Amino acid sequence: MSVVIIGGNECMEREYKNLCRKHGCHAKVFCKFKNSMADRIGQPDLMVLFTHTVSHKMVQNALSNVGGQTTVVRSHTSSLQSLRQILEGNAAV
Repeated sequence: MSVVIIGGNECMEREYKNLCRKHGCHAKVFCKFKNSMADRIGQPDLMVLFTHTVSHKMVQNALSNVGGQTTVVRSHTSSLQSLRQILEGNAAV
């Protein structure tokens, strides 16, 4: 399963990827807006939006480039526990 995480804390990027790997997912993490982000998102199975730590421009860019098959989950907190709950509810272990 492929996961794209939009937002979150830069210092937690490695932790987000490790947690996704434990749940059998391949993760791409975008903590900051980059011009090439739209091309690099692709067609993930799950998109996680950490709404507290992300700009509106970044959310709009991410949502406009996602396909119809992608499940989008929004979370106000960007903690590992929050991501763990999202992955347990949406990813096969």
